[in-house]
Amino acid sequence: LALSMRSWCLCQICTCGSDYRPYEIVKQPRHAPEEYKPKQGEIDLGTTYKRDFNSYKVQPVAIVRPLERQQVKKGKLDTVPTYKDDYRVWDIQKSEFYKPEQTYYPPTVKFGNSTTFQDDYVPQEIKPRQSCKPSSAVKRSTAPFNGATSHRLDYVPHQLEFKFARPKEVYKPTHQPFEDLTTHRYDFQGLVGEAAKICRPAYNRVAQNAHFEGSTEFRESFQPWEIPPPEAKKVPEYVPPTGAMQCDSTSHLDYIPHQAKRVVPIRPVSHRRNNNFPFQGKSTTKEDFPAWEICRQELIKKQQQIPNPSGKFDGLSTFRSHYVPHALIPTESCKPLNVPFKSSSPFDDVTLYSTEYTPKKQEICPASYPSPPGYIFENTNSRGHKFFRKVTTPTVKAF
Repeated sequence: LALSMRSWCLCQICTCGSDYRPYEIVKQPRHAPEEYKPKQGEIDLGTTYKRDFNSYKVQPVAIVRPLERQQVKKGKLDTVPTYKDDYRVWDIQKSEFYKPEQTYYPPTVKFGNSTTFQDDYVPQEIKPRQSCKPSSAVKRSTAPFNGATSHRLDYVPHQLEFKFARPKEVYKPTHQPFEDLTTHRYDFQGLVGEAAKICRPAYNRVAQNAHFEGSTEFRESFQPWEIPPPEAKKVPEYVPPTGAMQCDSTSHLDYIPHQAKRVVPIRPVSHRRNNNFPFQGKSTTKEDFPAWEICRQELIKKQQQIPNPSGKFDGLSTFRSHYVPHALIPTESCKPLNVPFKSSSPFDDVTLYSTEYTPKKQEICPASYPSPPGYIFENTNSRGHKFFRKVTTPTVKAF
């Protein structure tokens, strides 16, 4: 146990724990940026576009579309269009109808002639047809009831024969002792033999407090060695550089600030007309389709035909008004009483087994004897089974 604890303690110290020691972390000093100071002078805002592009004076483009001519209405315009000149109205005469004139006029007097059906049909008196259905009334016969059946007429009673009663045998106990030997005891007799030897080695219990004195493979292979302490890696101390830090870049050194003016746009000035008169927002759609006042249509409710009841609700239904309570009559139970049936006649305990059973004499198996009679011992095999031979008696012939 002490050896296992020592090996466990050695396993706890690993290379990571020996090489990496915890150190104190010092916060790194933060560099404070210098205050920005703008440089004096003007900024050169000249570009290649300004240098290569020459501005020209641009005049406004003339409108190509013709001016709108306003027609002045001074009088009535009396002109004939080409449609009216080419398509003139001709004097077309009305064509006559070729439909024949109607000569039939319906009579005004009521039709009083009779039809062939009215002349041939003679109304006759309808007589109700006699019903062939029998009446549902029960007719009682005055003749006495004839209860003779074919079974009663054809059945001939015969006298029963006297039943043979077998006399009851009296139990007689046997005087021989009871043989409780089974087939297993007869067939498998215990043979005398030696008990099997136990191959298991003797168990010598070791006391718990006894100290183990001996060498093991683990003790011989893994011997304790002196482990030197891990060497700590020395970290060189940080030495800040001497002198001031130069934070100038090539952009800061090459850039020269200049005093610049705002760039004038090159696009031409838009000549927009300023109209002082108000905007006329009329259109043909607004004039032709004015807004009308729309009233919401009321709901079409169907008039109630059944008037609402007035007065207190009685709560009386047809079932309650027509129901007549009657006194309940308990139904008589047809179940027989749970009383055991007692008979005065003696109990008949005769069964088929007791009448047909024939007792037979039990024969004893010859294998139960140490030397069975009528058999001669021959030999014993390797398993311990004994073999016997039956003795044959010579037969004597009569002269």
